[in-house]
Amino acid sequence: MDEGVAPIGVEADARAVQNAVRRARVGLVDRDVLTEVVALCAVSGEHLLVVGPPGTAKSDAVRRVSQQLGGQYFEYLLGRFTEPNELFGPINLQRLREGVVEVETAGMVPEADIAFLDEVFLGSTAILNTLLGILNERVYRRGNTLVACPLRLCVGATNRLPDDPALDAFADRFLARVFVEPVADARLEELLESGWQAESPAPLVGESLIPALERLSVAARACDHTQVRSLLGIAVRRLRSAGVMLSDRRVVRAQRLVAAAAILDGRSFATADDLWVLPLVAPTADTQVLARETLVDLLATSKNATLLHAAEEFSRGPAARAERLAEAGRQLLDGLDESPDPDALLRIEATLREVDAAFTAEDLPSGLTEVRSQLVTASQAHAAPADS
Repeated sequence: MDEGVAPIGVEADARAVQNAVRRARVGLVDRDVLTEVVALCAVSGEHLLVVGPPGTAKSDAVRRVSQQLGGQYFEYLLGRFTEPNELFGPINLQRLREGVVEVETAGMVPEADIAFLDEVFLGSTAILNTLLGILNERVYRRGNTLVACPLRLCVGATNRLPDDPALDAFADRFLARVFVEPVADARLEELLESGWQAESPAPLVGESLIPALERLSVAARACDHTQVRSLLGIAVRRLRSAGVMLSDRRVVRAQRLVAAAAILDGRSFATADDLWVLPLVAPTADTQVLARETLVDLLATSKNATLLHAAEEFSRGPAARAERLAEAGRQLLDGLDESPDPDALLRIEATLREVDAAFTAEDLPSGLTEVRSQLVTASQAHAAPADS
């Protein structure tokens, strides 16, 4: 095995996660990035905040990924009058009569592998303080109850970022941020068709992937940052100088996202290819745009074989775009081999147009050159019967 290449078992785990994300987004429109970032955070062990208006499929996307990953899932919509026992479990009344405070946590946040908390900032002080302990330490404490939480990932959702400074410390525990907008006008027909069909997510294939996520997490914790540490320092200094304020905690923990990206890309060491995760830790939509602009040269080589859409979105780099287009082309070609698709020619031509719009013949990466050539051959083969 080549030095620096992730172990074969880890590569298989990464492919399993990639396939799970693909299944999860069947029937979703324009939520590729969100589903992939959920997977990235599940491997890194960092929490994710999703910000966007109501009705933009935030909860549906998270729910679908969680279903495909398996494990214990907890979901709740918080409100001003939500009680702590609705999240953490009720008091055991029998034990309370004996003078002992114990909480029945079965099926609640303390025993979840993945938790999704909608309108997370509407929780009371008691709820947020308790959540803070779970998010930070993975431990739930109340009275005589002490539970080691298996929580891999908490996804919080909100319509907008809070204005209350008192919530800053809690919000800072969500390292990654994804800002969701309504589906673009250009894809409205696709949205309408998908919504009309109301396609349900595919059921979990095989066993839960929680053990695979744990193996990937272990590999990420052992990831070598030697090659990229100086680049991370340069990037953080640039961001701070540009006005993207990052706390020391966020700077340090960003390395976990970098490591997870490297492992999911099939390497046991981090490189400049993994720096695309840095805009994710910028706290607002505007500062994420600023981060991409400020780091444009450092993000140019960014790519990820497992998280194709997320790497492209947060780097806006040519390498990530080429990786995503090459994979899209390969999937189209594989589909032709499996079963005839009446729309195959249209899909192939659309992909070829996107390739040619993104790259000149001189700049076309070698891997994409081969896929493009195969797509052209396939297009000619499908068009031939219609011409005869």
